[in-house]
Amino acid sequence: MNTVEGNEIVYGLLMRGNLLLESDDPAQAAVVLERALAEEPRKGSILEALGRAEYSCARYREASGRFRDALEVDPTNDYAHHCLGLCCLKMKRNREAGGHFKIAWYLSPNEMYREKASRFGA
Repeated sequence: MNTVEGNEIVYGLLMRGNLLLESDDPAQAAVVLERALAEEPRKGSILEALGRAEYSCARYREASGRFRDALEVDPTNDYAHHCLGLCCLKMKRNREAGGHFKIAWYLSPNEMYREKASRFGA
């Protein structure tokens, strides 16, 4: 398989995973997105989508790892900071969550991020 074909396959898996997330099937989305991640292990969009799927399956520890990996790829990903903050809340790490909400708000000042940053003491 050449690079173009490989990229098309990975893109197709990412799109399919996102559609499964939108249709409220996060478990199946995670399966598809894990296949995409095996092909492109440092792709931020795949890491973020897989993190969302794992979060929706209440796999908060795994999801937080995906969002951390996405932030290694792109430290300015405000949505990954926001999602990591949500994972931290689920794992009762409110102070850490507040820090990620604050960073998300700093990177992209919007009401949702501001509210969470102020609510969790950041």
